[in-house]
Amino acid sequence: MDFGLVLQTDPPASAVVELMRRAEGGGFTHGWTFDSAVLWQEPFVIHSRILDHTERLVVGPMVTNPGTRTWEVTASTFATLNDMYGNRTVCGIGRGDSAMRVAGRRPNTLARLGEAIDVIRDLAEG
Repeated sequence: MDFGLVLQTDPPASAVVELMRRAEGGGFTHGWTFDSAVLWQEPFVIHSRILDHTERLVVGPMVTNPGTRTWEVTASTFATLNDMYGNRTVCGIGRGDSAMRVAGRRPNTLARLGEAIDVIRDLAEG
């Protein structure tokens, strides 16, 4: 059975990394972080540090969105992390309710979300 946890990327980032390291030691298989760059620290920088300080933990955002992250950069980020650390990332993706609203924008439509998922997956895999 798999177990995971989700953390806010509140400062200091080193505390998030340490909690993820301890979670892996306690048997957790997945570690997610929120992705609202306006509200918390940059998660993808922290993900690379988590991956560097763990051996098996699968990490990723819960969730990112196609409105605040460009699709090709999202795909490249995951492809790079997987190349560096093995297939140890997962891309949770959603409409961007909190991130978009805090920035004064409407969340993405389901149609835009579906299109983004297909493009990001294709770019990251090839």
